[in-house]
Amino acid sequence: MEPTITIENIVASTRLAEDFDLQKLMDAGLEGAEYNKTKFPGLVYRIENPKVVFLIFTSGKVVCAGARSTDKAHMALINLANELSSIGCKEIDPEPEIRVQNVVASADLKTNLNLNAILTAFGMENVEYEPEVFPGLVYKLEAPKVVVLVFRTGKLVITGGKCPEDCEEGLRIIKRQFEELGLLY
Repeated sequence: MEPTITIENIVASTRLAEDFDLQKLMDAGLEGAEYNKTKFPGLVYRIENPKVVFLIFTSGKVVCAGARSTDKAHMALINLANELSSIGCKEIDPEPEIRVQNVVASADLKTNLNLNAILTAFGMENVEYEPEVFPGLVYKLEAPKVVVLVFRTGKLVITGGKCPEDCEEGLRIIKRQFEELGLLY
């Protein structure tokens, strides 16, 4: 059975306005928002549907984290633009250009792995493994440009993709390489 990718987190960003007065946003009624500029330079705003967190900055930029699909990240940012317009923010871009910054996915190869054998087989150029610092092996792929964290349990975390397909391709590549080296049982 082929391992499947589970999208764990999509981080997307956009610019909704030229600038924001974050204290005015707080006063205007973004329910549940948190703003303490001595701790963090942006306003933190969490919503439940979809379950995401927004980081809103004075520059007009917004980061959305926590979505489980690119569609949900886009929907959340468009909903935020509409909500900001409804509470009186002027000149909000109703159709902002949204960029996916990072896709984090997980997969399970359903077998135990010998991380020292992987390190030996792949060499030190694209692989880092320091078990006393971090229990996983860090494998950097060039194309797609993703990082795969490999754990002895066969579980993988794939990060750095700009779309879910990057993570899927990273899984296919690493699985094929492990099979070719006889590392999958």
